[in-house]
Amino acid sequence: MQNKLKIINDPVHGFIKIPYEILFDVIEHPYFQRLRRISQTGLLNLIFPGATHTRFHHALGAMHLMITALETLKLKGVEISKEEEKAATLAILMHDIGHGPFSHALENMLMEDWHHEKLSLLLMNDLNKELNGELTMAIEMFQGKYHRKFFNQLISSQLDVDRLDYLKRDSFYTGVSEGNVNTQRIISMMNVSEDELVIDAKGIYSIENFLTARMFMYWQVYYHKTSALAEHLLVKILDRAKTLVSEGKELKASDNLKYFLEKNKFVRATKEDIQRFTELDDNDIIQAMKFWTKSDDFILSYLCKCVIQRNFPKTMISSKPFEKDFVKDKIAKTNAFFNIENGAELVDEISRTLLPYNTEKQPIHLLPKNGEKFRLENSENQILSAFINQPNTKYILSFPREI
Repeated sequence: MQNKLKIINDPVHGFIKIPYEILFDVIEHPYFQRLRRISQTGLLNLIFPGATHTRFHHALGAMHLMITALETLKLKGVEISKEEEKAATLAILMHDIGHGPFSHALENMLMEDWHHEKLSLLLMNDLNKELNGELTMAIEMFQGKYHRKFFNQLISSQLDVDRLDYLKRDSFYTGVSEGNVNTQRIISMMNVSEDELVIDAKGIYSIENFLTARMFMYWQVYYHKTSALAEHLLVKILDRAKTLVSEGKELKASDNLKYFLEKNKFVRATKEDIQRFTELDDNDIIQAMKFWTKSDDFILSYLCKCVIQRNFPKTMISSKPFEKDFVKDKIAKTNAFFNIENGAELVDEISRTLLPYNTEKQPIHLLPKNGEKFRLENSENQILSAFINQPNTKYILSFPREI
């Protein structure tokens, strides 16, 4: 009989235990093993060479933090049954199971209007049938339908174990130390009041540090101008490929990728859609881009070479949108240099907006000793919260280096 109560060695959190056999069964399933071949941060390794970690790493790390958080809450007198503990751990383990190739970069590109959370739910329900309904409570928690709200807040909110893991993990693998948040300190400050997740009031500075760390990681890493450009190029490549296929052009690609390039309408996911999606990973996209560098279509070939050879277009960054005449001039120069008429395909204005702390959507609550919880931004002890609840937008213009 196989021992399923394993211990995994993780470079970020140390030893991660698998306390329930059902967790091991989910980890061993092909749907979950596919996450080993899905990059956590898309093409970020082209900017930060160490960022080669996967969704598989992240899911295990988030599971570990969930176990730690639930143990902390139980020590503070919050009643959590064994079934609830198991369900919450399963829910966070599977929260990213529906991610497609290159994670967020190609979201909605392969299956139009199908967000990764929608696909995750679809795959969870599929797994639930295979495991005779053992994931029912986990799915309820994931959807926010379970009557105890704090379980869903631990999975998805402005201060959840998902964010705690990806910030610390992405900081570790990119080498950007600003994201290295103290997860143990934050988790030790967690509490529950009226079935909602709150933070002990004395932990306010740890929370402000977490919110600013996340802001720095977004501007320095996720929204780094070259990172934003690489992600944009990937989307453009798939979009161009889909356009060419719809015009009847033959493009070399794996059978599963070809299926999604040819099919456009996904009102309801069929059995074949799901099967083919779960067989897709980063390797299919990389292989296709390598083929397409030799494509007869100049635009597709040029874009693929940019990514495969890491010869990115030139970029400019601004806090305001670029002047239309300036953009038109870049397009005219592109047309003239390459002797083409569709130079607009190679000149792009990309924007990235960040709201570090949203006071409207699931605000963070603090719990003082008198038991009367209040919102983070209303604390008289807050230092930074008042400055990080405004959205900030940056604009990036990309154009060929040759012009």
